Amino acid sequence: MKKPSTVSRSSGPGASQGKNIVEPGRIKYLRIALQLVGGAFIFGIYTLTLVWPSGWSWHTGSHTPHYLQMILGVYATLGTFLFIASRKPLAHLSLIWFTVWSSVVHAVVMGAQALANPEHIGHLWGDVPALILLAVVLALLTPRNATAKSH
Repeated sequence: MKKPSTVSRSSGPGASQGKNIVEPGRIKYLRIALQLVGGAFIFGIYTLTLVWPSGWSWHTGSHTPHYLQMILGVYATLGTFLFIASRKPLAHLSLIWFTVWSSVVHAVVMGAQALANPEHIGHLWGDVPALILLAVVLALLTPRNATAKSH
């Protein structure tokens, strides 16, 4: 008796049955998204805290508080690793999913804090939706159950 075959997302010569082969176009856009997010994490966050402090910075005054320096360091490090992941995204799926879910959690916590503290309401138009947007884009572009062949 013949086993039922599973449908592969890729058809034609060289397509492997039962495996989720990712389309090259999708990987191309994922690479671009990882580079954009990485660049934003490395250069954009600090710049936005200067240009639009009410939407991106949780402090007032002209100095950079210790927590902001820590956040900037963590995000610059994550951005660097997202650049590295953009070379071979399928080899770095756990990092990409960490970025997705940690961004969602960070946005939810900041959103709740902004709602609880009216002086921070500007974050609902700044960093909160930005983190949700990048999480959604990365989640939509990141394949699930993919094979890492030549990507």
